[in-house]
Amino acid sequence: MSRIVSYQAGAADEGTRLDALLAACGAYASRSQAAAYVEEGKVFVNGQTVAKKHAVHAGDTIVYEASEEPVRSALRGEDIPLDIRYEDEDLLVIAKQAGLVCHPSQDHWDGTLVNALIYHCGADHLCNVQGEDDRLGIVHRLDRDTTGLMLAAKTDEAGGALMDDIRDRVVDRHYLTLVHGVIPHETGMVDAPIARAASERTRMAVSDAPSARDAITTFKVLERFEPGAKDDGYTLLDCKLFTGRTHQIRVHMSYIKHACVGDPVYGAGRENVQLGLDRQFLHSYRLEFDHPITKEHLAFKDALPDDLHAALCQIDDRSRGLTEAGEELRDLVRKDER
Repeated sequence: MSRIVSYQAGAADEGTRLDALLAACGAYASRSQAAAYVEEGKVFVNGQTVAKKHAVHAGDTIVYEASEEPVRSALRGEDIPLDIRYEDEDLLVIAKQAGLVCHPSQDHWDGTLVNALIYHCGADHLCNVQGEDDRLGIVHRLDRDTTGLMLAAKTDEAGGALMDDIRDRVVDRHYLTLVHGVIPHETGMVDAPIARAASERTRMAVSDAPSARDAITTFKVLERFEPGAKDDGYTLLDCKLFTGRTHQIRVHMSYIKHACVGDPVYGAGRENVQLGLDRQFLHSYRLEFDHPITKEHLAFKDALPDDLHAALCQIDDRSRGLTEAGEELRDLVRKDER
């Protein structure tokens, strides 16, 4: 169920971002939820759709579609296991497990990384540079079923600096992914803007819509696997993010017709050749950056988790061998040699 609501902006609202105002006035549970509705074209300012960053003026008439949802519970700490690879007074490096949502949303109010961070650090000891309690500590995200290394910040100073470094492409982020099909060239780049899919809010898509944002992914081939009786082969890739759009690698791989193995959203039609996976084969294996406060250079690597390694083992006899780039990561992708 949904309802149409009208809001008249007052003098106190002058200059406020549209998504922030909608959250503040109670139209939506959070600014991120408000932004999603704006991007879907479900919010109108003086009869026109606008961007979520649109600055509201006193006297503006805002008409929005609001869903009838139960009131969310108060944000609280939860004793959720965290695999912490580094921690100091400013930040943490975490190896995130599959199934852990990064922050609360309308579908996941509890059981998130934010809840775990509040339990571990305390809400008063997490950055809040995004201005939303449901994003405490968060400076970037991994999809729920994507595993591996990610950053969290304790102070606003560290959090703001890390977000700037990620935006300025200073933080080096690499992922391992197994994709459908054999990619013949050794390296590649996908430079294609991404926006929310017009037909479904939870999906993203390469788009030329005004709301689309630049997205760049580069990749190196690590290993190729011969086609089988029911599949067209596989390729193991090292993907580097130059931007951080929602579902970026998954969308870009699907766009070039090499969807991530196991992807339930962007790998449709390949259910019988997902190598036993019920999640996307995508793992954040490398994170390298300069500490925002001490300036110490920090670098971390994380080997493939067991379920992804098991998928590789199923096709090991079809391998054409590791490439030169793959040999450099042998200890991360060959469990029996760790």
